Amino acid sequence: MDLFSSSVSHSEEPLAARMRPRTLDEYVGQEHILGKGRLLRRAIQADQLSSVIFYGPPGTGKTTLARVIANTTESHFSTLNAVLSGVKELRAEIEDARRRRELYGQRTILFVDEVHRWNKSQQDALLPWVENGTFILIGATTENPYFEVNAALVSRSRIFQLKKLTDDDLMRIAHDAISDKERGYGKYKVVFEEGALEHLVSVAAGDARSLLNAIELAVETTPDSFPPPDGSEIYISKECAEESIQRRAVLYDKEGDYHFDVISAFIKSLRGSDTDASLYWLARMVAAGEDPRFIFRRMIILAAEDVGMADPMAVSVAVADAEAFDRIGLPEGRFHLAHAAIYLSTCPKSNSSLGFFDALADVEREKAEEVPNHLRDASRDSKGFGHGEGYMYPHSYKDHWVAQQYLPTGLQGKVYYKPSDMGYESRIRDEVMIRREAQLEAVTEDVYKENLTFSPGDRRREKWIERAMSGRAEALLSLTKRLYSGLSILRSDNVLVLNASHGLLLWPLMKLNPEGLSVASVRTESDKEVITHFSSELEELLRPLVIVSDARSLFDKLEDGLSFRVISGRNVLSRLSEDSGILLRMRERLDKDGMIALIEAIPVLSSRLSDFAPDTIKSKLLEAEKSIYSSDNPLVSWGKKDLEDAVMRVFHDAVIEYAENTETRHLYPESLRGFYKGSYSISGVSEDEFVSAFSERDVKWSNTVALIRSGFVGRTEKSSGSDWMDVNSKVRS
Repeated sequence: MDLFSSSVSHSEEPLAARMRPRTLDEYVGQEHILGKGRLLRRAIQADQLSSVIFYGPPGTGKTTLARVIANTTESHFSTLNAVLSGVKELRAEIEDARRRRELYGQRTILFVDEVHRWNKSQQDALLPWVENGTFILIGATTENPYFEVNAALVSRSRIFQLKKLTDDDLMRIAHDAISDKERGYGKYKVVFEEGALEHLVSVAAGDARSLLNAIELAVETTPDSFPPPDGSEIYISKECAEESIQRRAVLYDKEGDYHFDVISAFIKSLRGSDTDASLYWLARMVAAGEDPRFIFRRMIILAAEDVGMADPMAVSVAVADAEAFDRIGLPEGRFHLAHAAIYLSTCPKSNSSLGFFDALADVEREKAEEVPNHLRDASRDSKGFGHGEGYMYPHSYKDHWVAQQYLPTGLQGKVYYKPSDMGYESRIRDEVMIRREAQLEAVTEDVYKENLTFSPGDRRREKWIERAMSGRAEALLSLTKRLYSGLSILRSDNVLVLNASHGLLLWPLMKLNPEGLSVASVRTESDKEVITHFSSELEELLRPLVIVSDARSLFDKLEDGLSFRVISGRNVLSRLSEDSGILLRMRERLDKDGMIALIEAIPVLSSRLSDFAPDTIKSKLLEAEKSIYSSDNPLVSWGKKDLEDAVMRVFHDAVIEYAENTETRHLYPESLRGFYKGSYSISGVSEDEFVSAFSERDVKWSNTVALIRSGFVGRTEKSSGSDWMDVNSKVRS
């Protein structure tokens, strides 16, 4: 069967058939696959074609391209139409192809139009013969081959996607048709009224066949009789052009690619807050006859998934419009479709509801966690097991809320809900964060008791406490804002944070350099876990590179030639006499216009435990502190002048400011034992006496810190208050 054969004479064929390109040079459009030097063009010209599948909408030239190949190749070219043919016709073609190959050494190219119309078994019948080279397959389909063609067949073929022709392509085809004397209307003087041909091109919407059919109808129905004498003028008015091409049905298959592609474009336009695009794609679906209930269903999902808590009313509006449509129907119901689409596209967006699926993933992959005792049902066994004991009834407290533990012990430290800074959610965000940290504080004492033993949940709880402590350190947050005041970097700049701890100095920099590299050094694996945990929500390429290393050793671990626009850090120079060389290493790694931003505590000017000691042991602690703060202790043997000299030797333009602040510290037994063993064991006071003197006390601890900056330009107090310093929001790129 020859798809390209015809029982009528060439002159009787429709214009679209007569004007089919015969060679690659006559072929118009699809430059992405047939332009000079493109793979497909080179394969056709060299007659070295392998199996291919052409995929694209109607009228883009799939069959025409097969015809060009048929005219070009020296291989035998056979054709089948999957609508009209089956396995019987395929077997006949296979037998002919085998005979040509065995007797004459001639290859066979088999063109199967509408290949997706064959079922799986019919497509499977092609596989062995494509595999052993009996013939080369050219398939043509308007459906996505990755869904509608067998995977095995797709894997053995190159896929070439043909796009709709551009208006320029169609205009060239139209001019060829009216100027070609042999196949077109070149024997006549065809004249279009201004705008008439443009109308045909516009309505054809990338379909060459539709355009040529319209031109044929316009040209052959305008004269009183056709054909007129050679050289006659044929004038095509706008009215004639409009009558010759009716508005094309929107290309839309409710079961095919266009159905899914258009609804995808609609939802993504709503999500991207592009109201104009949203209305366009909505109109495409309505014009094509899409079920409005399907559209409403997708909008209701989006209202919860992508608008979410940024506008809690979005779901109500979408549901109300859907219910109104059910009462009213078409055509007036289109107002409700448009109303819902406009509302959702203009809403602030937040996908924080996805936190549920993080929780679901934990439920599915981890063992079931025990319900905390105070949350258990006390109505049945409170006397026997003490279930419910310790539960605090929120309505009995101010604002109907009280801080207490609600997550299972093994999941302390998990954060599922991450409120955005959009719309309604921005108004509740701070309260959510504050209450979350208060919840953490509510279990702090319990954590220290449980740390006497080890359980798999302890590490998570420690991370939670560490995050809460850094979040509550208002004094440190204020210093960080002041440190970065006036900071200006490009999105592609690299930044380095030394002694990053839990990331307080890291997150603000990462908000400013989403295309740059962020490197953080931490002292312990546990610190690395904290930063890794809270950056895990970012794409992998946007996460910081976290290296466990002390500041002095870090620079040897960095890639040669890697430099930074900003190098920041906290307490990098704690042992000033030993650490001053770090300043030189920092300067070597800075960009030409790089900046440093350091926070350095000056221990010798800060509070000491003796300031809070009872009279019974105060004198002994004072005596011990003379030794602790002696001149040979590198941690405390330096002051402001020493720091200034060390910094100015390396960074001549450095500005050093000092800040004094007082914060409330709770003295826990475990921390006090650490102090005692580290320094105060020389006091002559027993460990138990030392701990009992301070344990479980809140003290006002004063600190003196230095803010060291170099390379900053245009520092202003105004910039220090910018919202990008909201540490709880972490990184927003």
